[in-house]
Amino acid sequence: MKKSYLVLHIAVILAGFTGIFGKLISLNEGLLVWYRVLFSSIILLLIVKLSKISTNISRQKKFDIAKIGMFITIHWVFFYASIKYSNISIGVVCYCLTSFFTAILAPLINRTKFSLSELGLSIITLFGIALIFHFDSSYQLGIILGVISSAFAALYTIYNEKLVQNFDSRIINYYQMIGGTLGLGVLLPFYLHFFPVQTVIPSLKDIYYLILLASFCTVGLYVLFAESLKHIPAFTVNLSFNLEPVYAIILAFLFFNESKEVNMSFYIGLFFVVISVLLQTMISIRKKN
Repeated sequence: MKKSYLVLHIAVILAGFTGIFGKLISLNEGLLVWYRVLFSSIILLLIVKLSKISTNISRQKKFDIAKIGMFITIHWVFFYASIKYSNISIGVVCYCLTSFFTAILAPLINRTKFSLSELGLSIITLFGIALIFHFDSSYQLGIILGVISSAFAALYTIYNEKLVQNFDSRIINYYQMIGGTLGLGVLLPFYLHFFPVQTVIPSLKDIYYLILLASFCTVGLYVLFAESLKHIPAFTVNLSFNLEPVYAIILAFLFFNESKEVNMSFYIGLFFVVISVLLQTMISIRKKN
C-alpha cells in the first residue's frame, strides 16, 4: 500500500508539469491534444513491442478500452482551453473539481451508496472554486471550461478503475491513446472550422515540448496513475490529484510570473482546496488504523 501511495505521488508531481506545457506550446488546444495522444500512441507502441506485452485480447475489448480514451482526450481539450483562456493557475485549480464529480457520478455509474464524507470534502473544494469564480470575473470563461474538463476527468477515472483490475496498465493506455487519436482526429476538421489556425504543423520547439509532454506527463503519468488505481480507490486518487495545483502554481509563479495575475480571492479559494486534501488524508489514515 505504501508503494502505491508513492507511485500516486510521483504521478501527481508529473501532473504538475502538464499545465506548464500547455502554456509553452503555441498550438491551440485541439491540435495540442491531438499531437499529444498521437505521440503517446507511438511511444506506447514501442514500449509494448520492446516489453513483449501480449495484445491478444478480443476486438470488442480493445474497442471498449479505446473508447474510454475519449474521456481523457476531451478532458485535455477543455483543460488546455481553460489555461489558454485564463492562466495555468486557474486551469489547474478547476481540475480539483474532479473529486466532486467523482463523488456524484461514481455511485450512479457503479450503483453504490453515496459517501457523505466524500460529498462533504468535495463541497469544500467546490466552495473554493466558487470563491475564485465569484470574485475574479476576468477568468470566468476559463473557469467554466475547467469545470467541464474536470467532469470528463472524473468519468475517465471511474471507468478506468474497472479496467486496471483486468488489463496491464500499458495496454490500457496504449489503446486509449489510439482511441483518442482516432476519435479526436475525426472531430478535428470540424473543430478547426470553428477555431481556424494559420498552420496545423507544429514548430520544432513545439515538437520538442510535445515529446516531453507525451513521454513523461502522459505515458509515464498515466501508467503510474493506472497502477495506483489497483490498490487505491478512485475518489482518493482524484482527491490526491488536488495537490497538482500546488506544484503547477509554484511553477507558474516561478516561470510565468502569474502571481501578478491572481487576486486575494484566488488564494482564499486555493486554501479551501488544500484543506479538502488534508482532511481526506486524515480520514484515510484513521480508516486504515
